[in-house]
Amino acid sequence: MTDQPQKKLALVTGASRGLGFAIAEELGKAGWHVLAVARTVGGLEALDDRIQAGGGSATLAPLDICKPEEMETLANGILGRWGGLQLWVHTAIHAAPLTPAGHLDAEDVEKSVATNYTALTALIPLIEPALRAGEGTALFFEDDRTGLPFWGAYGATKAAQMSLVRSWQAETQKIGPKVCIAQPQPMETAVRARFFPAEDRDPLIDCHEEARRILAELGA
Repeated sequence: MTDQPQKKLALVTGASRGLGFAIAEELGKAGWHVLAVARTVGGLEALDDRIQAGGGSATLAPLDICKPEEMETLANGILGRWGGLQLWVHTAIHAAPLTPAGHLDAEDVEKSVATNYTALTALIPLIEPALRAGEGTALFFEDDRTGLPFWGAYGATKAAQMSLVRSWQAETQKIGPKVCIAQPQPMETAVRARFFPAEDRDPLIDCHEEARRILAELGA
């Protein structure tokens, strides 16, 4: 792991695909050192190749956000190596298949709760000290599917996630860190393809285009 004290540090959780991958790559191009977290090693290695090709630098962390001991090691490493964190972008999500509430699969529900909500209840206390030390910002993404037919597992756990984030946002308005919520436009992602398999994908926005828009609005 290479220290980059001269660069701002961005942690991207869920960096191996989709919007997380695109945001991590764009941050690398913009001169940030990217700490990329995901379970998929191949996706992280592909991201590292893209970041290096664009003249940037990254540290790969093939970790599982649902394992508190791994996240504790990550948080301690951030403070120990870099002394603080300037940006945390959280894109990790479990997208359970759409299904009627009467046919929910217990394993999918368990994974949805663990990834979309419980993991964040551990991550926020762990990452907050690093964000405060680095006068940093946390960025999350709204995707409101609450109460829609067949969206029970994803919609409920995503709503719980955003309720937690909004509470944190309200609590830290005066003392920091800054907590931001973005609303992405419909994008060409594998997750969206699972949810809308018959959708015309031509009107969908490229992830990198959306990443640039979001980061510009954030001022990153």
